[in-house]
Amino acid sequence: MRTSRRNFITLSAIAAAGLSASKGVAANMVTAGKIPVGKIKLFFEPYNLALAHVFTLAGSSRTSTPVMLTRIEFDGVTGFGEASMPPYLGETQETASRFLSKVNLTQFSDPFMIEDILDYVDKIDEGNRAAKASVDIALHDLVGKMLGQPWFKLWGLNPDHTPNTSFTIGIDTAEVVRQKVQEASAYKILKVKLGRENDKEMVQTIRSATKVPLAVDVNQGWKEKEKALEMIFWLKDMGVVMVEQPLPKEQTDDMAWLTARSPLPIYGDESVQRLPDLIKASGLYHGINIKLMKCTGMREAFTMAKTAKSMGMKIMIGCMTETSCAVSAAAQLAPLAEFADLDGNLLITNDLFKGMEIKNGKVTLCDLPGIGIKKI
Repeated sequence: MRTSRRNFITLSAIAAAGLSASKGVAANMVTAGKIPVGKIKLFFEPYNLALAHVFTLAGSSRTSTPVMLTRIEFDGVTGFGEASMPPYLGETQETASRFLSKVNLTQFSDPFMIEDILDYVDKIDEGNRAAKASVDIALHDLVGKMLGQPWFKLWGLNPDHTPNTSFTIGIDTAEVVRQKVQEASAYKILKVKLGRENDKEMVQTIRSATKVPLAVDVNQGWKEKEKALEMIFWLKDMGVVMVEQPLPKEQTDDMAWLTARSPLPIYGDESVQRLPDLIKASGLYHGINIKLMKCTGMREAFTMAKTAKSMGMKIMIGCMTETSCAVSAAAQLAPLAEFADLDGNLLITNDLFKGMEIKNGKVTLCDLPGIGIKKI
């Protein structure tokens, strides 16, 4: 039987992943001696996430988050994806719909050509990072299902190495903050949103209710480096273990000054979107917060994580307000991270998927293939 180039590449990918020819679609492909043929088809629809509490950051508040749900179908297998678009990122369901309408995956006949497909998607238009991530996630889910393995295994990562995840406490009144802390009693680290005039009150209120370690996310809310450094020393005394994006991303000189003097590790978030930003972040931060919605998905997130590690930087795997679809996709990278902030699905009341779980505060991956989810 003549073996085509595409057959060789795909079967080699299965072999390289260390898989036996005994599972699911991948097994059928091998034992039948052929690769499924057909066109790759993309579908998408808007959805609105309902938040359990009003979510307040340094500069905004909201009660819902718009998302775009995607799915990619090929030869009877479906991969699921998602674009989460909180308003401050500048993407909407309308912009996502316009972008995704331009994505023609039917020109590809082999979903294993991930690099070619995602290069094509990335070049369609500038920006649209969350929309691009929704295609990336669905494609990874599809290919993982065809191989019969989750992506953390395909990447060679140890699921025992996942960190605890933080649970986010948004800016609110003292009464509501204490209620949120009580609801988060199962978590071993809490993430506190700061950046307003009542920062110390927020931390003291949480400290009156729990002694667990705290991470703080300032969302660029502080403006003066000297006051920021003074605040960080105070936060360290209050049991804080890391600080995220304390100054506006444009203040690079101030950020370098602050990081060089900080007693706590400082992570860049808004200032580090995609891979090229990582090079600029060296010397400005001790680590970076990688989010799929910022970097266009799993492919670039994995490259960013490995590159940051090689540069001696620490990793946080984060998320937006998302269903378990996108959160579980991000969780596939969790074994590479020192910190995880994967609670986006826990902040909503209308999740559509079941995926990675938090057990005893720890990110816990499952062996479901692809991104590790099932629809509910």
